[in-house]
Amino acid sequence: MQVESGRVSADVAVSAGSSGTWVSARPFARLLIYLALVVWTFIALFPLYWTISTSMKLGRDVTQGHLIPWYDFKPNWKGWQSLGLSPDTIFETSNVRDEFMKRFVNSMIATLGASGLAVVLGALAAYGLSRFDYKFGPWRNKDISFFFLSQLILPPVVLAMPFLVLYKELALLDTRIGLILVYTLMVLPIVIWVMRDQFDTIPPEIEQAALVDGCTIWGAFLRIVVPIALPGMVAAFILSVVLCWNEYFFASLLTGFDAQTLPVMVASQTGSQGINWWTMAALSTAAILPLILVGIFLERYIVMGLTAGAGK
Repeated sequence: MQVESGRVSADVAVSAGSSGTWVSARPFARLLIYLALVVWTFIALFPLYWTISTSMKLGRDVTQGHLIPWYDFKPNWKGWQSLGLSPDTIFETSNVRDEFMKRFVNSMIATLGASGLAVVLGALAAYGLSRFDYKFGPWRNKDISFFFLSQLILPPVVLAMPFLVLYKELALLDTRIGLILVYTLMVLPIVIWVMRDQFDTIPPEIEQAALVDGCTIWGAFLRIVVPIALPGMVAAFILSVVLCWNEYFFASLLTGFDAQTLPVMVASQTGSQGINWWTMAALSTAAILPLILVGIFLERYIVMGLTAGAGK
């Protein structure tokens, strides 16, 4: 088996090397690849550019589709002024800015709380599914894992009435605790799947050696498995943060005023005169800025965690 595995690896390496040689020997092919990457980068980043530029436009610039600043339109701070976040209003009293900060704090608490709780519960469930054999009627580990993932198939609107009734009886409507619980249920299946693949790549012999040395099962898990699986846990945490931060349906359904989040505030920028595109764009820019920073500074952990099982 080892000889066959080595032969397959060698064939893959030779194939990859020949492909790289073919590309390097043909400058035109390399140019096409770079051109395709540039086009795809433009397509991927254009919505972000559109949002940021719209936050610095007037109404006529938005409706006329002006794109290039200082050429098609002159940038201004109207969208940010409406939020009290422009350079000339940032140090002045602003009720809108206070409301924005309250929504921002609500989103932060609900997102971090739910993501942290989902990673803790998901890591424990994933470790059990990876290391122990379960039998629940005709179900085995793979069936249980698929059951967790199948919860994502259910449309959230189907759960609207049950959640409303349940949260009303438990006095969890318009509370941050209620959002944390529902967000945890929302991202828990994804965390379990990511962490189960992460634990599957860790040889059980390492834990067995720790047990021989006197560690308990919990000691081996906390001292041996968790440090090795940390990149995957960080990746699962970041993925949970992104999903919770952008969630709108449950935030609008289960909150009224005290616990509303940023997505609800962004969607509420409509009035009798239509949509305030500049204000909505400024709010959207402020809302996605934390995720951009997370992606920039934690990219290494995201890649390490999501590709950990690729060489299994």
